[in-house]
Amino acid sequence: MERFVLLVLGCLGVSRVTADSLSPPVNVTIKEVKANFAVVSWDIPEGDPVIGFAITQQKKDVHMLRFIQEVNTTTRSCALWDLEEETDYIVHVQFISMSGTSPLSEPILFRTPKEAETQASKSKDEVTMEEVGQSSQLRAGELIIIVVVLIMWAGVIALFCRQYDIIKDNEPNNNKDKAKNSSECSTPEHPTGGLLRSKQFPKNNNNNNRMPSVNIIEV
Repeated sequence: MERFVLLVLGCLGVSRVTADSLSPPVNVTIKEVKANFAVVSWDIPEGDPVIGFAITQQKKDVHMLRFIQEVNTTTRSCALWDLEEETDYIVHVQFISMSGTSPLSEPILFRTPKEAETQASKSKDEVTMEEVGQSSQLRAGELIIIVVVLIMWAGVIALFCRQYDIIKDNEPNNNKDKAKNSSECSTPEHPTGGLLRSKQFPKNNNNNNRMPSVNIIEV
């Protein structure tokens, strides 16, 4: 019986040492602060057997606390909801392990803004995202236009090269046709292709004495 009691006390002592050796959260920060919402985040020291976290949320100069606890998780952030605008809050974070909880982190103080300021900031962000979307659409349209123009120019150049090749291939045939036509027009008697002209003498008033027409070939 005494051995069993000593064994239980020894186990409790080991557990107590393990819980005390667990480090508190580090790099605790508040982000995404809005009129009624905020997010607290932290980092876990390497090697600590953390299985959950616990957060205490308190209004400044007010003794009422809100306690948030979650286990079986490795998340490193938590949302703080149902906050009041233009209010100061104090937040502590501590780890949970199989043997207990870690010491509290350093207190983090933050203040929520007005609802109007939150809406103005949100509208500005939305306008900025719309402008970014429009600029990206314009850039995409410009790229499409440039690609279409380049394709058209490539087609025009290809068509010109094809027509030039066809004209160049037809030039020897045209020269042959010209030489053939010139050789057909010339004869052995008239190598230069004499011109035949018809010349008629004027008619005599006497119908009985008509002069025959004479064809004269000029060389």
